[in-house]
Amino acid sequence: MNTAERQPSAVRGAAAVRPGAGGGAGGARGARREGGAGDGRAAPSARALWVEEPANRYRMADPVRTAAVRAVIIVSLTLIQAMVAFFCTLAGSWLAFPMVLSSVASTVVATWGVLDVWVTRQVWKQRHGVVSIPSSTARALRRERRRARRRARSAERARIRGERRGGQQLSHS
Repeated sequence: MNTAERQPSAVRGAAAVRPGAGGGAGGARGARREGGAGDGRAAPSARALWVEEPANRYRMADPVRTAAVRAVIIVSLTLIQAMVAFFCTLAGSWLAFPMVLSSVASTVVATWGVLDVWVTRQVWKQRHGVVSIPSSTARALRRERRRARRRARSAERARIRGERRGGQQLSHS
């Protein structure tokens, strides 16, 4: 039994769009008919299970992604350890006290892991000059420095031009 036979008739009659499939606008298939005598129903077409959508955000930088993965693993292990410590406490096991102590230590390590993601992200942004806000102070300072350099260069060119002429003023009158 294929997928089309398992679907209800309302779903079977709708034309599904398959990315990359030929056959008209949007790739809808309806040319084949079910049943030989032309009963008016369109043949079912397979819908795509996965449709690529453009990413709305850029990928994280590699060091930041590495720190994030590390933090997720540490935090998940800490949560599992805390759960085991809780159940050992409920069961009255001798393992409860050491598990609680190690859970406290793991919580400190997990906090460090999450802070590491934040610090790594900030360091990466600072080193690679990512300025997210157009009117930021850093951008305004760079713009001002550029203007000052241009003024200094044009003043230097004017001074050199004056020396080449031998300090003479040409009159145009």
